[in-house]
Amino acid sequence: MLGLMQDQPLAISSLIEFAARHHHDGQIVSRRVEGDIHRYTYREAAARSRQVAAALDRLGLAFSERVATLAWNGYRHFELYFGIAGSGRVVHTLNPRLAPEQLVWIANHAEDRVIAFDLSFLLLIKAVWRQCPTVKHWIALCEPGALPSDSGIDGLQSYEAWIAGQSDTYAWPVFDEKSAAILCYTSGTTGNPKGALYSHRSTLLHAWAVALPDAISLSARDSILPVVPMFHVNAWGIPFAAAMTGARLVFPGAALDGKSVYELLESERVTMAAGVPTVWLMLLNHVKQNGLKFTHMRRTLIGGSACPPAMIKSFRDDYDVTVLHGWGMTEMSPVGTVCNLKLAQLALEPDAQLAILAKQGRALFGVEMRIVGPDGRELPWDGQASGDLHVRGPWIVSGYFRGEGGDPLVDGWFPTGDVASIDADGFLQITDRSKDVIKSGGEWISSIDIENVAVAHPAVAMAACIALPHPKWGERPLLVVVKKPGAEVSRDDLLHFYTGKVAQWQVPDDVVFVETIPLGATGKMQKNKLREQFKGHRLPG
Repeated sequence: MLGLMQDQPLAISSLIEFAARHHHDGQIVSRRVEGDIHRYTYREAAARSRQVAAALDRLGLAFSERVATLAWNGYRHFELYFGIAGSGRVVHTLNPRLAPEQLVWIANHAEDRVIAFDLSFLLLIKAVWRQCPTVKHWIALCEPGALPSDSGIDGLQSYEAWIAGQSDTYAWPVFDEKSAAILCYTSGTTGNPKGALYSHRSTLLHAWAVALPDAISLSARDSILPVVPMFHVNAWGIPFAAAMTGARLVFPGAALDGKSVYELLESERVTMAAGVPTVWLMLLNHVKQNGLKFTHMRRTLIGGSACPPAMIKSFRDDYDVTVLHGWGMTEMSPVGTVCNLKLAQLALEPDAQLAILAKQGRALFGVEMRIVGPDGRELPWDGQASGDLHVRGPWIVSGYFRGEGGDPLVDGWFPTGDVASIDADGFLQITDRSKDVIKSGGEWISSIDIENVAVAHPAVAMAACIALPHPKWGERPLLVVVKKPGAEVSRDDLLHFYTGKVAQWQVPDDVVFVETIPLGATGKMQKNKLREQFKGHRLPG
């Protein structure tokens, strides 16, 4: 016997329509690439999203064809999210931080039909457009008067001219909720980039879970600044969760330096922000150097890579801001865990709480986790056993677009490539990426643990720990450090700083100082490049 419930498909279009009806005056604020601040409401965003859908219909695009975006976080990008997916096409977010040849490969693999881009990426578009034969329409996200006359791109048109005159009473089509909605490529795998293809159903379920109190607790009382880019796993699903809850959205555009982000946090009364540790490092440096405080921000979601405990402590103790340490990946839509304390843990001493908050947190409902040993057997949740982390759930991939890379699942579970432990309360602790863990004398050294100690030193701005070959121990750790401006610290000072913080055999063998550490397209440290750079480095002894 089946239940007697209405069968309404979960559709992305329903999010923007809900926001327009129930939060019609809710604001969306954008710092545009033109430099000014744009403001409008959810009601206006919904109307323009319908115009986007109508404009796509006029182009004659078939159901499920891909429409790519190459844009910063802003209101036009937001409209494209809903107009493309809501009309039955697939939003394909391109990462402008990738090399041109990678963008060409991805656009061709996806068979994009349209690419809409911010004018700040015009040079990049000019470098690739002739190599993307499936793309028939190029749309610059600007007013008609801002369209460059000498772009050299055939048929280039302005976004505002493209949607002008289109009806904003568009009737959203109804289709299977399992239909494809969003395509995000990940380069965090071996071989070619691979496409994670999200459905309408998976996207809405993920948005519901992200908004829950034990996730990032979004509501219509929040003003949220997603610094994490909309071209990186849909800004962690925040645009969808914000529409679902009516939260005020503040988009930073291209200005992601500490000063620019701080100004938006203050002027727009932001209560919640989200980004990777490297962005918050710039923000904290700006705030500290200028003796500033956060007037309205009370919590921040930090993910993408492990957040150093020193950063969590600084936000908490110096600025009364709670860090929600999160973990996930493109293949997980992307959020899998968020670190919030349980009721009993609120009575713990601050240092004991910090030890918990430094973990990646507990799984959201909808995400199952397990850790397995080398023999494939599941390991206990005791906080001690460490193994390969596997996940499964309704917003986790079952395979990659066009079957790239074959079947990635192991007995129905997706292997994340992370090494982790899980304690009895369900708190996940990422020990390392399997490719970054240091295997020394038969024991594992967590590069994350070594980096966290280093960045707690007052003179260290950024640190990366990599493995170098060793004739006796197999591998030993090398610490690569960027100093804070004007700060001084020696190799011996840093090595001594590890005393009592890790086991003596885990202390790095050497320290090298560099001006910069290479970052990837999503703000993560590129340890593969560091390993190549220092492969000839001779460790002492």
